[in-house]
Amino acid sequence: MIRPRRSRFRHATPALRAAGALAALAAPALAHAGEAAAPLIGAVRPGSEDGVLAVELILLNSEGQARAVEVPARLPVTLTLGGERRSLTLECSPDAAAPQVEAGGFARRECLLRLPEGVSAQDSALLSLGGDLAGSSYAFALPAAPAAPAPAQMAGGAEEPPALAAAPAPAAKPDDGNAFLGNLSAYSPIYAVYGPGTNSDGRIQISFKYQLFGDAGDVGGNAPIINGLHFAYTQRLLWDLGAESSPFRNVDYMPEIFYLQPAVEVAPRLALGGQIGFRHESNGRDGAASRSANTIYVQPIATMKSGDLSISLAPRLFFYVGDREDNPDIRRYRGNTGLFAEIGRDEGFRLTANSRFNFSTGKGSVDAELSYPLDRIVDTPLNLYLFGQAFAGYGENLLDYNRQQTRLRFGFAIVR
Repeated sequence: MIRPRRSRFRHATPALRAAGALAALAAPALAHAGEAAAPLIGAVRPGSEDGVLAVELILLNSEGQARAVEVPARLPVTLTLGGERRSLTLECSPDAAAPQVEAGGFARRECLLRLPEGVSAQDSALLSLGGDLAGSSYAFALPAAPAAPAPAQMAGGAEEPPALAAAPAPAAKPDDGNAFLGNLSAYSPIYAVYGPGTNSDGRIQISFKYQLFGDAGDVGGNAPIINGLHFAYTQRLLWDLGAESSPFRNVDYMPEIFYLQPAVEVAPRLALGGQIGFRHESNGRDGAASRSANTIYVQPIATMKSGDLSISLAPRLFFYVGDREDNPDIRRYRGNTGLFAEIGRDEGFRLTANSRFNFSTGKGSVDAELSYPLDRIVDTPLNLYLFGQAFAGYGENLLDYNRQQTRLRFGFAIVR
């Protein structure tokens, strides 16, 4: 389901992304006759000044003879923080001699990156070479700035300079072995809710999406078109907690592949985006309880801003494809149209509604969610949302696609 913004964990820092050196071996060469040496970002470490990072470049030479490589004094880079891309400049000493790179070997060169104001320590980040050097990326955690010790007082009131710590500075090091973890993010809301008195009083949903191509968050704008291709998976469990042995009433499995066009501002306080994709739904059962449906859909979205209030509307048009043998009349209850609507604030209430409707039969459904950050109510470090969920209409799940139901549940969410 398209969202006007990237779904996020409440105050949670995203998992650190490891971008291994081999991922950028095909990067273009640095400026020199011959184009033999390709740059990689080998390491990112805290610099000698606050707000400055030391970036180590690795210069590779795949040719059969040694080459001297001149590194430009200023290199364009892109720093990605929380999905936001910032264009910065890597500063390399213009006085340093061009390193001689042996055939099949490499050389190291250290440059400096000055962080923009407002960047929080311990955030995960992705640094990518830009311009003609695009291709090399490095994921790391921004190191915390060391706390300045209080000056010691000597006799007579003079200040004694503090002793330097012998421990090495913490390295901005990626998680090993998960170079593409940064491309994984939340998709639809993730929550657990409960409402007694029915055969599906518990409802749990998990959902994620994965950017198949390109650097994490590098979608839209001047990014390659193929970067917009995503895979998503959503699983919804309906739980009969009141029955003996508490069986699951139904589990819906919903993988999909889609192309995402992020919202682009087309007028003051108005942004337009959309997605188009293919979705498969099934409940993994056989016999009379088996249900499945395949749809191709298109969904544009408009988001309007008024201060910190956001309003989003996204009509949805979908068509059934393939075999519907398990539920041949599902279109009668779902139709071919839907509407996503949302209003709320990032740090306050948010109301979301998804609807389906068949204009010829008058049947359809509305699934609504209301959420609010828990730490705005009580003083707690717990990263959760209070979450209410309601359903009215036909087919809360695939098994009951032709049954009219009304449900009201409350619980908690980590993504809304």
